[in-house]
Amino acid sequence: MLVKVKEKQVEVLRELEVQTYQETFGPYIKVEDMQDYFTHELSLEQIQKDLVQVESETYFALDEKEKIVGFLKFNWGQAQTEPVESEHSMENAFEVHRIYVLKPYQGQGFGKEMFNFAMQEATKRKFSWIWLGVWEKNFKAQNFYFKYGFERFSEHEYATGETVDIDWLIRKELN
Repeated sequence: MLVKVKEKQVEVLRELEVQTYQETFGPYIKVEDMQDYFTHELSLEQIQKDLVQVESETYFALDEKEKIVGFLKFNWGQAQTEPVESEHSMENAFEVHRIYVLKPYQGQGFGKEMFNFAMQEATKRKFSWIWLGVWEKNFKAQNFYFKYGFERFSEHEYATGETVDIDWLIRKELN
């Protein structure tokens, strides 16, 4: 089950974002770089700002006992992480910005549920295409998205402190 995150839940969301980021990227990123990322990109102020952004929505994924097990964030318009005026024209595009499931709950369908919800929302809102960035070394996630028919169309650098990685930009047309 998915429920929209409320502004008063900003601290819960931040804890979840920090934990899932550490679980996912901790083995690959220096501790100092992680702390820098948490201080700037995942500060309470930044997350609060994101929650009130009108072209962005964030949802918690809940298990059958209504325990929070993951989250989904999507953007459109000017809230997208790639400029609308970029060479890849993000106009009328829908970005799946963040989709994370706590490690003990992975493989139980929560990621698929969130992703299907994002696809339904993008289609319902009549966007032309859906896109996201996926780390070039996250083969499990890449395979998941490619099964949905996504194709790589570009890449960009993604910095966590001084650690710079490459994200593949992948998309799927929605018609």
